[in-house]
Order: sequence, then structure tokens, then C-alpha cells
Amino acid sequence: MKKIFASFLMMTMILGLSACGQGEKPVNGSEVQNEAQTPGKDRSSEEKTHMATVYPLTIKDATGAELTFDKAPERIVSTSPSETEILFALGLGDKIYGVSDYDNYPKEALAKPKVGGVTKPNEEAIIAAEPDLVIGGISMKGDIAEKFRGLDLKLYKTEPKKVEDVLNNILQIGKMTDKQREAEALVAQMKEDIQYVKEKAAGLKQEDKKKVYIEFSPGWTVGKGEFMDELITMAGGLNIASDTEGWNAIDEEKVIQDNPEVILYTAGRVDDKTGKSIDELITSRSGWEKITAIQEGRLHAIDGDIVSRPGPRITEALKNIAESIYPELYKQ
Repeated sequence: MKKIFASFLMMTMILGLSACGQGEKPVNGSEVQNEAQTPGKDRSSEEKTHMATVYPLTIKDATGAELTFDKAPERIVSTSPSETEILFALGLGDKIYGVSDYDNYPKEALAKPKVGGVTKPNEEAIIAAEPDLVIGGISMKGDIAEKFRGLDLKLYKTEPKKVEDVLNNILQIGKMTDKQREAEALVAQMKEDIQYVKEKAAGLKQEDKKKVYIEFSPGWTVGKGEFMDELITMAGGLNIASDTEGWNAIDEEKVIQDNPEVILYTAGRVDDKTGKSIDELITSRSGWEKITAIQEGRLHAIDGDIVSRPGPRITEALKNIAESIYPELYKQ
């Protein structure tokens, strides 16, 4: 029952906040040299051709389902804010014919036709869009995905649990849509962000690493096996809930005992029962005034969309988390 409720909570958190293939290898040195010596060669044209997807293309999604494309999709429906952000980041905005009710980034997504929620999208609205590709995110359950496939819809489902999964999703979507060059460039930039943070954290001694508590939704935190925990670890923090798995209702006494030195919470979230924001909940809990992070004012709000969406802005969330935990490392 706890696992079911945790999954439900994660879905609602995303709604409220909103909401493996590599490309072709680059040309080798001798090929580059030959091209440079050949009159009339257009290097940019050659590189673009080299990165083009070859169709027909058969690809597997996170569920193991195989999809075959005879050409690049022209009409795409995304039922998840994370994947919508990926599509726009790859320059596919003009190919998007439907998004979820919770898509709000980039601003162009607000003008796209809506196809319902992220867990159970509106099948009539999707069919009416006449898509040749439907993308389902982490919140879409397997039975819903199978139902859409039964309606002869070509559905690609993602299930990112780690940052590496996010990077692979970008590459896969780029491959499906003949945007491999753009996908490779985006992933390269994200990897630079990751490396930047890792290099900063590498200089930390184990005894200097700070204990971190994150509350992404009122009364809920996250343990191992999820990308939020991975972001804290990459930043050099010690997640006090790392002895648990997945999404968990908090144990208030355990948090006091663990005594975090930094507390992170998602901005703009309000507890339905009390009407309090997460930071108000945190500072008003009995006994929590003893926690070092509260005594020292080390509570930091993180944008809920970027930290909860496994999409192209996930490394922006990583940098924000890192700067919140170790501001002294990031001073210019």
C-alpha cells in the first residue's frame, strides 16, 4: 500500500509542479583531412548528412516495446512535460500537435493543443491529433501505454530513474526524429554541467560533506534509486534519506536525529491540509528548531519544475542544488 501511495504521490507532485541509442560516430581524422583538401566540399552539409538518421529505423522504448519508423515523425504528441521540453530543445516545436494539460515550458508549449493529464491522457484528443508518434513519460502506467498501442498509436514510453537515463532519452528521441546532431550537442552541454559540478565536489573531504534533507512535496522526501537523490550525491551532499528507497513519507523524529546541515525544498508548493508552504511546514514542526540547517538559516528553495522533470533542465537543477549546499565553492 505504501508503494502504491508513493507512486500516486509522485504523480501528483509532478502535476502540481508542472506537472539507447547513440548517434553515428564522428568522421575520423583522415576523412576530415581529405574533405578539407577537396575543393567545393561543404563541411557543414557533410556533417549534417553524416548525422542524419537512416530509415527505416527500429528502436526500443523503456518498456521493451519496439517501434519502427519509415521516416521522421511529422506529427508528435507529448503527454509529459519533461519530454515536451526535450522536443522543444531539439527544435521540434513545429512538429508538436499536442501536449499535456501541465506543460508550461517553454512558453510556446502553452499555445499547443491539450490532450489531458500525464497519467491517463485523453485518448480521443490524441487520436484527433493524428500523430505518427506519441511520447509517454514516467507517470504513464504500463496498462495505459498498452491501451494506446492497442488503438494503433505508435507510443514511445520513457521511465528515467537516473540522470544517465535522461541523457539517453534525449539521444533516442533525437534519433527517432532525425535530430541526432541537436541531441548530441544538448547532451554534450549537459555533460559539461555535470562535470563542472563533479569537479567542484571532488575537492571535498568526506568529513566536510554536508548532510542534506530534501522535501519535494509536503511531508515527502526521496531516497536511493531516484534522480533527485543522485543530484544531491553528484553535488557532494549526503542525502539523509539515502538509507531508504524511492519516494517516502518523512519520519519527523529521524530527520531530527539525522540533523541535516542543509534543507532543500521545492518552491511554490502548499500543503492542502494546512495551507502552509513547505518552508513554513518545516520551520513549524515540533523539535525541528534544533536542526542545524534551521538554526543557521540554511533552507533553500529549488524550482519545482526543473528538479522534478527528468528533461533537459535537470542539470540546471543540479547546479542550483550544488550552489545551495556549497555556496562557497561557487563564488566568483
